Amino acid sequence: MSTARTENPVIMGLSSQNGQLRGPVKPSGGPGGGGTPTQQQMNQLKNTNTINNGTQQQAQSVTTTIKPGDDWKKTLKLPPKDLRIKTSDVTSTKGNEFEDYCLKRELLMGIFEMGWEKPSPIQEESIPIALSGRDILARAKNGTGKSGAYLIPLLERLDLKKDNIQAMVIVPTRELALQVSQICIQVSKHMGGAKVMATTGGTNLRDDIMRLDDTVHVVIATPGRILDLIKKGVAKVDHVQMIVLDENSHLQKPYEINLMEELTLKGVTQYYAYVTERQKVHCLNTLFSREHRNRVFHDFRNGLCRNLVCTDLFTRGIDIQAVNVVINFDFPKLAETYLHRIGRSGRFGHLGLAINLITYDDRFNLKSIEEQLGTEIKPIPSNIDKSLYVAEYHSEPVEDDKP
Repeated sequence: MSTARTENPVIMGLSSQNGQLRGPVKPSGGPGGGGTPTQQQMNQLKNTNTINNGTQQQAQSVTTTIKPGDDWKKTLKLPPKDLRIKTSDVTSTKGNEFEDYCLKRELLMGIFEMGWEKPSPIQEESIPIALSGRDILARAKNGTGKSGAYLIPLLERLDLKKDNIQAMVIVPTRELALQVSQICIQVSKHMGGAKVMATTGGTNLRDDIMRLDDTVHVVIATPGRILDLIKKGVAKVDHVQMIVLDENSHLQKPYEINLMEELTLKGVTQYYAYVTERQKVHCLNTLFSREHRNRVFHDFRNGLCRNLVCTDLFTRGIDIQAVNVVINFDFPKLAETYLHRIGRSGRFGHLGLAINLITYDDRFNLKSIEEQLGTEIKPIPSNIDKSLYVAEYHSEPVEDDKP
């Protein structure tokens, strides 16, 4: 990212001791670029909060008038309280509150309406350092609040009076870029005009060019696409003050935060079941078009379908709180891949279950991954205790029901 020419940038390299998933991405039908946008096309992009691979999403900024003396917290539209038991991965905190960091009230409103009640350990460690302007190299487990750890200070430091790109978040996959952009939009919705854009490879470049002609404060992108936009002179990065490199481990003299004393999530119970290749259903490896994949992922996230068959592309950083069971149809060869997969369950300290289908050829990989991660994958029992993964069996009692 040396082309960014930033002055005193805040670079947060968030690493989980995981490599990046790389591979060619094919365009999805539409033209990859070229041509001059018409004025009508440009006008259609005004007041747009984000563009996700050619699809527009109208800005949902909320203006709330709070009179002096009013309790601003009473105006919040809070989600239902999550009563599921959480593990020490997210509960071992210093007892800080988000308000302790002197954040803008509008930002606090977005944080609380996301359902984030108190900062997690990685957020406690990272937020005050990032707000001070220091470079940070932070390592924490999957699903413990790393996205919030960098988005909160990033949004706090934005100057919405300026109409240039002030922050960039670089992520390894398209799905993660879309997810992070949605979180950023929701958290900043009360800030009154924070413009967020997601851009990834394999999509219509012309749409991104038109979008960048309007005001954009935060760009969330995959590496190849943002470099292409910078080289073409479309993404003006002269005023960028904050850069987040998700899945990065190389910074010069950063403030280091390491919350990875152990690698696996404490709330995920792991089992294996020996099977033969004949018993595995090979038709699950159906290839989907990009449009079909987008729709399936959207439906799964919104609870319209309860089961999702996917490749490793969906396992990097994707956060769906309702996921409580992961089945490894093909057992991975690498420990980092295994960590990413089972990390889709047990998000933010909740309990989850990982079941691995093991063939005779997988036995050595099973032993190797157990040793590398310092964990135990047990044989699957005839009956699995539902309290290990079903929320109704391990939720905390409602306040009114407590003795």
